[in-house]
Amino acid sequence: MVQGRSVRLYLADGSPTGILTAEIMNWTGHALVAPRSRLGEALSRDEATRTGVYFLVGDDPEQPTKSRVYVGEGDSVIDRIKSHAKDSSKDFWSRVCIVTSKDANLTKSHVRYLEHRFVELTKSADRANLANGNEPGRKALPESDIADMEFFISQVEVILPVVGFDFLRPKGKIHAPEISNDKSKAQLGPQIDLILTSGKHGYEARAVEVDGELTVLAGSKATTKSGYAANSYAPLRDQLIKDGRLVPSADPQFLEFAADVAFMSASAAAAVIKNSNSNGRTAWRLVGTGQTLKEWQDAQLGAQG
Repeated sequence: MVQGRSVRLYLADGSPTGILTAEIMNWTGHALVAPRSRLGEALSRDEATRTGVYFLVGDDPEQPTKSRVYVGEGDSVIDRIKSHAKDSSKDFWSRVCIVTSKDANLTKSHVRYLEHRFVELTKSADRANLANGNEPGRKALPESDIADMEFFISQVEVILPVVGFDFLRPKGKIHAPEISNDKSKAQLGPQIDLILTSGKHGYEARAVEVDGELTVLAGSKATTKSGYAANSYAPLRDQLIKDGRLVPSADPQFLEFAADVAFMSASAAAAVIKNSNSNGRTAWRLVGTGQTLKEWQDAQLGAQG
């Protein structure tokens, strides 16, 4: 059974959108988050003078469906971030997250290892485009240090979504649930396998929902039919086509998902596939039972008495 954990958030200026810190009980790590407009205040704090890693995050102007992130490290992160703030090629970022250690035990070798791994994990999650020009090399560490850094990473993977960054969060896949005794790893919630079909138009799409996020899987089909009354998600569909994630199929009646694509709602995914507004809760059905997503969700409420 997965154990819960407590994340302690502190709003340094009392504002939920201002400077905040995040910690996990019995973890030496510390995260400092600030909007770019408050960068001067954030960098005046003690945390910014420590050895650590940092993330510069903002919208990607070239691909609005994704964010852009720069992963960096430094003996004193304040110096590196000040340099980036003056760099016109990095004007995209609007928030910064600095991750350091409260006991000051992170070394230059540690943060170089962390930088490399966070770049790897960002690429693997495929939620954000990396702004790093050159991929940092992996720093060789003793086996015991690697184990410590991997635990450190697992805690960062928990904290970042809590403070509004999802670029490390893995996407859902159809697979058997992984059984692990390693409680240190961030774990996804229950997975629901879904299918959306059209007897009239002949397309079929497969998806998984994990923790409220629905991911349409590569190979799923979408209709090319148009002329419907309305599709509020037409700009999103157009962007996916532009990005090469929704491409022409061998059958001209269909488009095909060239990669797994995550959506914030079942309705957004259904609308992109159908090219018209759609209630995703009734359009998607559970694989195996045939229940609509709405019927399954309602049944969960009924089970609570």
